[in-house]
Amino acid sequence: MDDHAQHDHSDWEEVVFAARERAHARQALMVERFGLSGDDVQYHWSMDDARITWSRGGAVFLTGRLTMIGTVSLARQTWLWSWANDSLPPAVLGDIERVRRFGEANDYPVLPWPGFDHHPELVAEARMVAASVLDADGLWADSTDDVQLHFLVHDLAPVPEPR
Repeated sequence: MDDHAQHDHSDWEEVVFAARERAHARQALMVERFGLSGDDVQYHWSMDDARITWSRGGAVFLTGRLTMIGTVSLARQTWLWSWANDSLPPAVLGDIERVRRFGEANDYPVLPWPGFDHHPELVAEARMVAASVLDADGLWADSTDDVQLHFLVHDLAPVPEPR
């Protein structure tokens, strides 16, 4: 029997449930509090300095720090944790290693595996548990070609309007 079969599934389900509740509440609060919905909101992010900014009409109104959680290759239908991806700039990794260690310490599935087959529910669980472990303000995702990029958002800071 391999180690992956040894974990207590009900314990993992409790962690996922609590993380999902937390993520939904935090996400709704982030979008509502900072007005991140609407067609007039643009965003710009950079992996090199792990920053994201939101603007409206060319004026930046909110900044935050990013931690890349992982990527989904749509062509290969696989998930790869950012901590297992050596092509990423160090800044964007943040404290993601803590998520892997949390999985190992508690014998949870998914978290300590470098990658796994893409199942939307498993990816969602991984993202939400990572958000909980790293106490993120929210989740962010973007796509390029055939790759989905998944991030945590931290340290949100409103930018005062110029007088």
